[in-house]
Amino acid sequence: MSEQLKIAVIGGGSSYTPELIEGFILNYETLPVTEIVLVDIPEGFHKLTIVGQLAERMIAASGLPIKLRMTMDRRSALEGATFVSTQMRVGLLDARARDESIPLKYGMIGQETTGPGGMMKALRTIPVLLDLCREMEEVCPDAWLLNFTNPAGMVTEAILKHSRIRSVGLCNSPIGAYKWLSSLYNVPIDRIHCEFVGLNHLHWISRITVDGRSKLEELLDNREGYSAKNVPQFAWNGTLLQSIGAIPSYYLKYFYLQREMLAEQMEAAAKGESRAETVKRLESELFEIYQNPDLKEKPKQLEQRGGAYYSEAAVHLMNSLYNDSGDTQTLNVSNQGILSFLPDDACIEVNCTVTKDGPVPQPVTVIPDAVKGLIMAVKTYERLAIEAAVTGDRGLALSALAHHPLVGSVNDAERMLEEMLEQNQQYLPNFFQQIH
Repeated sequence: MSEQLKIAVIGGGSSYTPELIEGFILNYETLPVTEIVLVDIPEGFHKLTIVGQLAERMIAASGLPIKLRMTMDRRSALEGATFVSTQMRVGLLDARARDESIPLKYGMIGQETTGPGGMMKALRTIPVLLDLCREMEEVCPDAWLLNFTNPAGMVTEAILKHSRIRSVGLCNSPIGAYKWLSSLYNVPIDRIHCEFVGLNHLHWISRITVDGRSKLEELLDNREGYSAKNVPQFAWNGTLLQSIGAIPSYYLKYFYLQREMLAEQMEAAAKGESRAETVKRLESELFEIYQNPDLKEKPKQLEQRGGAYYSEAAVHLMNSLYNDSGDTQTLNVSNQGILSFLPDDACIEVNCTVTKDGPVPQPVTVIPDAVKGLIMAVKTYERLAIEAAVTGDRGLALSALAHHPLVGSVNDAERMLEEMLEQNQQYLPNFFQQIH
C-alpha cells in the first residue's frame, strides 16, 4: 500500500481501546489503517500492556496487515500520524473520585464533566492537551486531533483558540441517542434524523424524524426518555419537556433536577458507591477479562462503561474525513455564527457535514427560546474556566464557578476551590508556580 495511514492513540491503555481497534478492523476497507500506536504514561504502562496484547490478538484474528505498537515515547508515536485521538484522564480515577466527593461537602453536585468537578477536570486536562498540540505542531502539523477527552467541548475550544492544530471534539451522547431511537422504532440508524443544538453535555434534540416523519411530539410524551448508565434514572418532568419542545441530553438532569440528583449523589457517597468507585470496579473487571489469552474480540462488558460507542463515533469521523464523505455527524466545533447568541469562536455541539477539510456546522432550524439562557450561562462559565486553565488565574477560576448554574454560593465556592486546587496541586503547575 503506497499511502501510510497512521493512528496515534494518546491514552492507549484506556479500557475503551478494544472498541477503537474493533472499529479499525470493521472499517478497514474504507479506512485502510497501516499502523496504530498506543501511547501512555509510566503510571498506565501495566494497563497499556494488557490492552495492547488484546489489540494484537484482535488484529491477528482479523488477518489484516495492521501494525500495532505500544510506547511511552509520545513524540515518536506522533511522527507521521494522520489522525491522533485522545482518551486520557489526567490524575487517573483517584482525581475523578475527588472531583465527585469534594463538591458534595459544600452542598453542590459532584460530577466529572459539569459543575465544580468538571471544572477541575478541565483545569488539569487543558494544559496537557495544549502541550500535546505544541508537539503535534512540530512533528505532525497536518494531522487531525480527534478529542474525546472530557470535558470535550471545553478542551476542544481551548485547542482551537490556543493552537494551530485542526481538532474536532466528540461525545458518545449523540450516537447513544440514535441507538436508543433505532431500538425504539426498530429501524436502522440511517433512516433516523436528529437535529442537535447546544454544547457538549448540554444539548437538546429539537427535531427527530424517522423516514422523514416527525416523532418529536410522541417522544415528548415519553417521560422516561433516553438516559445513560452513568446518570441516575429520574423521570423527566413532562410539562417542562412539552413547554421546551425538545428532548434534553440526560446530563441536563443535573440542571433541571438538581435537588434530586444531589440527594442521590449524597446517598451513594454515604454508602461508598460513587460513580468513580463504580468505574474503578468495572475497569478492574474489564482488565481481568482482557488478560484472557483466548479473548480476541471486544467483550460485551465494555458497554457497561458510560462511554460505550465513543470509539465507534471516532472511527466514523476518521472514515468521513479520510474519504471526504459529506455525511452528517454531531460534533463539537467552532460556532462560526450558527448560534447567533454565542461568540463565533465558542465551541458548540451541532450537526456538521464532514468533508476532507473538516466538519462544516449545519444551520440549526429549531432553537427553543427557553434553552438560550442556560446555554449562554454555561458557555460563560466554560470560557472563564478555559482561560483559568491556560493562565493559572485563581480569580478567573472562582469567577467561572460563580457563573455556573450548579454553584449556589460564591463564598462556599471559594472555600471549595481552594480545597480542590490543593488536592490537585501536582497536576496544576499553572496555579502554584507563583506561590513560593
